[in-house]
Amino acid sequence: MFLQYNNNLPMKNWFFILIVSILSSCEKDPAPLSGCTDILAVNYNPDAIINDENCIYFSTTPYILETPFGFPNMNIPTNNPITIEGVLLGEKLFKDPILSANNTQACISCHQISSAFSDPNQFSVGIENIAGNRNASALINLGWNTSFNWDGSTTTLEEQAFEPVRNPIEMNNTWENVEEVLNAHHEYPMLFKNAFNIDYIDSNHVVMALAQFERTLISTNSKFDKFLRNEVQLSPSELNGYAIFNSEKADCFHCHGTQMFMDNTFHNNGLDTEPFLDLGRANVTEDPLDNGKFKTPTLRNIEFSAPYMHDGRFSSLEEVIEHYNSGGNYSSTVDPLMKKLGIGLQLTNQEKQDLIAFLKTLSDENFISK
Repeated sequence: MFLQYNNNLPMKNWFFILIVSILSSCEKDPAPLSGCTDILAVNYNPDAIINDENCIYFSTTPYILETPFGFPNMNIPTNNPITIEGVLLGEKLFKDPILSANNTQACISCHQISSAFSDPNQFSVGIENIAGNRNASALINLGWNTSFNWDGSTTTLEEQAFEPVRNPIEMNNTWENVEEVLNAHHEYPMLFKNAFNIDYIDSNHVVMALAQFERTLISTNSKFDKFLRNEVQLSPSELNGYAIFNSEKADCFHCHGTQMFMDNTFHNNGLDTEPFLDLGRANVTEDPLDNGKFKTPTLRNIEFSAPYMHDGRFSSLEEVIEHYNSGGNYSSTVDPLMKKLGIGLQLTNQEKQDLIAFLKTLSDENFISK
């Protein structure tokens, strides 16, 4: 530092200027900013130079899912593990009409808990008061399903959850609008942050949360389950119904065997003659051999999930059994397992009653009180 001498200034002023200049030149540089320097941390500070050892990392609480007796392990996507935060968020979304265009219809509107997450109406009605042509099926043990909807149009729960929102006869909304509404909400941004560590809510994470919740809709505490665990005994009528169910006479077990009481495939069970009003599986595969075939539903909680069949045509279990007992209807794609086609099962009235008694042992009261 160089000072130019000025003869017009008194000596004491020069002394003051010199001292100030020296002190100014001795000032220290600002201390380096401290903070979290780990880019993987939630509170990462890109301006920080020194790590203050107070980094906070995103974490969720795993949802402990126990495989029920007699069930295979659930196939959970690696990119969508089940967490408590995700399940709670998914349940909130499932029950919230915010996903519909006019904020009047939620998933639970057509999948009512008391009906084993199915619709007690023959056809579900959307926000425009337009009815569909199929009954909303029960949502039970979905984590073990390999396809969804009556025609198997989707193969994952995440994929399936996209459909109702944009379906014009269901929620009649757009995902762009859903994202806008959820991001402007006073509560959802924080819930999504806690579940997925995201700052912007997108449709992919909405369906991921819904799928997580739906995978927890597990029903394995019916009287029949307790019977298998040697906790209770079945009545003589129920035991006889169980024997009929597993016999070639009633022929139920071919499609509804295993602990899940469904076979994850599609059948034409002789409901209609041709031409079919609903092509079923053929709508997806475009294969005429799939005309009139529909996904086998689970029989668990069948007592609560009336009406029955893809179009809800039967209002009672008695009507369902009478369909098979009377022989059904012939068509070119009717399933070979319909061995008594045109002849009927020829069950006696007592056998019908016993079969229904057994089917009601598949009712899980805990499941419909969630």
